[in-house]
Amino acid sequence: MVPLQRPRPPRTKPTLPEGLRIYAMSDIHGCAHLLEQMLRVIDADLINSRPPYAIEVFMGDFIDRGPDTRSTLDLLVERSRRGNAIFLKGNHEAILVDVMEDPSRFDDWLRVGGAQTLMSYGLAPDSQKDDPAALLRRLLQVMPTEHVEFLDNLRLSFTCGDFFFVHAGVRPGVPLAKQQEADLLWIRDEFLQCEKDFGKYVVHGHTPVRAAELLANRANIDTGAYATGNLTLMSIQGASMLAI
Repeated sequence: MVPLQRPRPPRTKPTLPEGLRIYAMSDIHGCAHLLEQMLRVIDADLINSRPPYAIEVFMGDFIDRGPDTRSTLDLLVERSRRGNAIFLKGNHEAILVDVMEDPSRFDDWLRVGGAQTLMSYGLAPDSQKDDPAALLRRLLQVMPTEHVEFLDNLRLSFTCGDFFFVHAGVRPGVPLAKQQEADLLWIRDEFLQCEKDFGKYVVHGHTPVRAAELLANRANIDTGAYATGNLTLMSIQGASMLAI
């Protein structure tokens, strides 16, 4: 984990269009029980405050590491049917695609949490005995079609008002419209160390922190759910940002 940084308010407060509220989460990593809790928080808040319009943004790394990728995807697929949710791609979803195309990377996937994903679908990985290609074929056979379609349709980013939502971050000095997928999914140091304005206020995950960071040019809401039991939910309305 990176050291906790003292929160600093944005220089000029970014804002959303009037009447719109956004709820954002990142790096669920198979923690379906934590996701369920946060979805209940969202639903209760919607009932109590009744914003004119709400968008839910889930910023990737839904799979791997945590105990229940299958149930996590079940919950997100069900949530997608409401029609007001945006689902972004994370580097772990990208790794799964790469492994499906190149089974020689199977052991690399297991080392970053792929074993937990396989087990959530009832498969017991043993890299010493199993043929990776055959095991991956079995995974595709047992994965519900809705899960495959969900993973195939993930977006790389989402822009709304003065906010830019993305899994990992952006490359400084490159216009947001020209960012490369590898940076959006994987970047760390160059982005995290940059204190300049990115053109929009960037909300991201990917690099775990002890508590959500709301900095001058970005907000990091990855609080390492699979390791800490803390899945952070960020609520944005107007110029107000709250992370719980």
